[in-house]
Amino acid sequence: MKKNLVIISLIFALPLLAYWALTASNTTTAKTTETGKPQVIKFTSAMCLDCQTMNKVFKEIFPKYEGKIILTEIQVQDQNSFNQEQIKKYNVTLVPTIILLNSKGQQVKRLEGEVPKNTMDNYLKGLN
Repeated sequence: MKKNLVIISLIFALPLLAYWALTASNTTTAKTTETGKPQVIKFTSAMCLDCQTMNKVFKEIFPKYEGKIILTEIQVQDQNSFNQEQIKKYNVTLVPTIILLNSKGQQVKRLEGEVPKNTMDNYLKGLN
């Protein structure tokens, strides 16, 4: 009986611990933006496999755009007012969603789902 109780407890506890670990380690949210520079707004979630793939893509290609393009990462599971406002503003219904804004703040491209590294690099090169 004790063995069954331990097994049932683990079945319920492990997914909760995994969710907590994934969301606690990935809570970067930019709350301010600079004007005059292009911006990439990346809507993501710690529980999304495509989002994790896109995070790897950005880690590889974004360093060469550092200082030229502003990257704002929004964790959709965070329930703060800034994140919810941005989700409504850009009508985000799935993750990953990547919004590319030009230096005037106008949306020039909307990408939903996983994007190949070369394609993402080309979009960033053309962003001004």
